[in-house]
Amino acid sequence: MAEKETKKVAETEEATKEKAVKTTKTTAKKETKATSKTVKAPAKKAKKVAKKAEEKPVKEVEAKITEAPEAAVEETKVETEKVEATEDKAPAEEVKVVAPVQTPQDFLDNFDWHKYEEGIEVVNEAQLKAFDKALDGTAGFVDERQVIDGVVVRMTDREAIIDINSKSEGVISLNEFRYNQDLKVGDTVEVLIDKREDSSGQLVLSHRKARVIKAWERVNNAHETGEIVNGYVKCRTKGGMIVDVFGLEAFLPGSQIDVKPIRDYDQFVDKTMEFKVVKINHEFKNVVVSHKALIEADLELQKREIIGQLEKGQVLEGVVKNITSYGVFVDLGGVDGLVHITDLSWSRINHPSEVVELDQKLNVVILDFDNEKTRIQLGLKQLSKHPWEALDENLKVGDKINGKVAIIADYGAFLEVSSGVEGLIHVSEMSWSTHLRSAQDFVKVGDEIEAVILTLDRDQRKMSLGMKQLSPDPWTDITTKYPIGSKHSGTVRNYTNFGVFVELEEGIDGLVYISDLSWTKKIKHPSDFVKVGDMLDVVVLELDVEGRKLNLGHKQTEENPWNAKEKLFAEGTVHTGTVKEKNAKGAIVTFEGDDAEAFAPARLLEKEDGTKLDKGDTAEFKVIEFNKDFRKIVVSHTAIFKEEEKRNLKSAHKKAENAEKSTLGDLSVLADLKEKMEKKGK
Repeated sequence: MAEKETKKVAETEEATKEKAVKTTKTTAKKETKATSKTVKAPAKKAKKVAKKAEEKPVKEVEAKITEAPEAAVEETKVETEKVEATEDKAPAEEVKVVAPVQTPQDFLDNFDWHKYEEGIEVVNEAQLKAFDKALDGTAGFVDERQVIDGVVVRMTDREAIIDINSKSEGVISLNEFRYNQDLKVGDTVEVLIDKREDSSGQLVLSHRKARVIKAWERVNNAHETGEIVNGYVKCRTKGGMIVDVFGLEAFLPGSQIDVKPIRDYDQFVDKTMEFKVVKINHEFKNVVVSHKALIEADLELQKREIIGQLEKGQVLEGVVKNITSYGVFVDLGGVDGLVHITDLSWSRINHPSEVVELDQKLNVVILDFDNEKTRIQLGLKQLSKHPWEALDENLKVGDKINGKVAIIADYGAFLEVSSGVEGLIHVSEMSWSTHLRSAQDFVKVGDEIEAVILTLDRDQRKMSLGMKQLSPDPWTDITTKYPIGSKHSGTVRNYTNFGVFVELEEGIDGLVYISDLSWTKKIKHPSDFVKVGDMLDVVVLELDVEGRKLNLGHKQTEENPWNAKEKLFAEGTVHTGTVKEKNAKGAIVTFEGDDAEAFAPARLLEKEDGTKLDKGDTAEFKVIEFNKDFRKIVVSHTAIFKEEEKRNLKSAHKKAENAEKSTLGDLSVLADLKEKMEKKGK
């Protein structure tokens, strides 16, 4: 029995050894492909042990492991327990099993590779996992591009030798440590495993790349968590500053340096400040930081506290912080208020810089404020008396007053008669002319002029002025100067579709209707006859003093040529003419030596051969209608040869009648002769 039991234990021991060898062999192969030479040695040793294990019991155990690994492992555990139970019956030298280790390091320290190679020691799955953990973190097992800590073990004039607990040490140029002038032996630094082995088998490390990777990790983390970071302001750039944050160059916009505008950026160069990462562009590797964001939260609370103590009408002292085209920002001691350009001065100004300067201390009054939006509206002009209240009480309508043209609009000009008091001169009050023009035709900004007060409302603070009232109204003696029928010369100022406006003198314009421009020409638009600025002779046709209207005529300056044309173009007269224009209705015919134009209907343009006259043709025309009042002449070319036909036909009839009479006369003579001869014969 004892002999059988011993044999059984021996077989179990061999099976356990073979199983361990099998497991070690598989693990060693995997490690050989993925890692360095450190793993190859155990793998070779495992192969040697595997060659010795050729007994039949080992094959049976291997088959069990292949078919049912879990069951095989469980069975192995049972067999191992049996071996341990019968250990007192079997020699201790023949069977030795490594006890399970507690930590990976204990495993490496206690494992005897010599005994493992001779096949005395075996390992189980738990031990192999512990072995993997023990190797984890060594140079042979770290991935390339991984960042780990290394220790400076030696330094030369150009390089630093770094130990990362590997089979070899790495070398890094001191140029990568320029920022750290105090680097010394024993310092721990971050390094990137660039290559585990180069062509010469050397471990390649980089501190600069490690810093960049770690820097981006820190920057991303700071952006996500809102962490405050320190940065070194390196230099100025367009629109802001360049800041070194964790070794990365970040952009600090000028608007994000402080809550107030910065005029001197150079004061921040070479300074270390606190920042908040506000934006990251991973595609272009851009980082934007802000110092303003750190103080805005505190200022917001401070603003609310200050605004909570404000009252409308309260006067405070402040400092001009910024000047814009629309107003001035004043620092009231932690909170800003805006003085709009209209609240800076009672008088009209073009830019706030005309009234205040940067960093100027001044008193302002609180006009309004918004607790929610923390906006404060301030006023400066409200601290002085309104100019209308200081206006001379003796001024009244009709008085003359001097002032300076402050602004010009399309409808008129504003005249500043005193500081803060303006009156409007409407363009219609600049000239007696009824033909309105732009105010710029009369005055310019900055002109010192005199005007007459037309209206004055102190309560509404409004005043209207006039310039034309300084000269006599030209319409007062219009009937004397421009009686009906009188001839004058004027300037063409403007024209419309129905006529021309002619200015006889300043303030007196008259209208010449298009029908009164010419006796003979048919004018479609006044611009075809005269141009703006031309001098034109006119006759006064009508005069309306109350309505200030003057009706003029140009053609009346000459005798009506139609009086003479009445005889020249009497009905039935024939003239040689040329077809000037032609359309479906007929043609316009002109005559050489006369400016009159006649109309020939289309049916009366037919020639003797049946064709019709065309544009440019010259022929004879007969006047078939003449109207002096409507300046109308109607002619016909067809009537020329039609009349000729009638004359020819009449002449033919007359000849025929004469021939008939002649024939009858001859017969009568013969009859008389016959009668005489007969009488003689008797």
